[in-house]
Amino acid sequence: MTFSLAARCSKTGAFGVAITTASLAVGARCPFVRGGVGAVLTQNRTDPRLGPQGLDLLEKGASAQSTIDALVENGHVIGWRQLAAVDKHGRTAHYSGKSIVSKHCGFEGPQCVSIGNLLVSDKLPQRMVEGYMDKPEAPFADRLIDSLQAGLDAGGEINPVRSATVLVADQFDFPHINLRVDDHDDPVKEIRRIWRKYELEVDNFIVRVLDPNNAV
Repeated sequence: MTFSLAARCSKTGAFGVAITTASLAVGARCPFVRGGVGAVLTQNRTDPRLGPQGLDLLEKGASAQSTIDALVENGHVIGWRQLAAVDKHGRTAHYSGKSIVSKHCGFEGPQCVSIGNLLVSDKLPQRMVEGYMDKPEAPFADRLIDSLQAGLDAGGEINPVRSATVLVADQFDFPHINLRVDDHDDPVKEIRRIWRKYELEVDNFIVRVLDPNNAV
């Protein structure tokens, strides 16, 4: 019941994910990023353990494809899972298990990959990639949110979405942008509203990490 996109920013090398679903609190289970390492998505009947496992493989130098292959080979009842990864070189891979009964698919673009399940249209992942790539000069987080809106415009999933998350990690292990909408009638619009406010503060939050004496 989910559609998402993971990407490496070609300008900064940051990693980001954007995801929305009909379930509550999607950010607690599905998206994972690590600065300098990569991004992993785990969805459908989600196993959140696969996210950190995938990031650890990427950090050890595995490619996106070999990371997905390893997760599929060793994952618990993997046929129910849908996965995607982006590695430090911008290579991408995705997997959809054979037990997924809804309309589902994935699409890879330059340094980005989108996956979805319980979809109205099998064109949705491609439309998400196109939405992400449409404004290459826009801030990375804006482009990630644009991909979610493109997914909605392409029909979304068969149930109304209720939650959304945007994560971006650059120079730290943790995401310096970590925005969640856990239950809302229009979570994509709401997460864009939150980002517009957070965008004004994010640089100072980084200063607080690196140089707290000069932070506001």
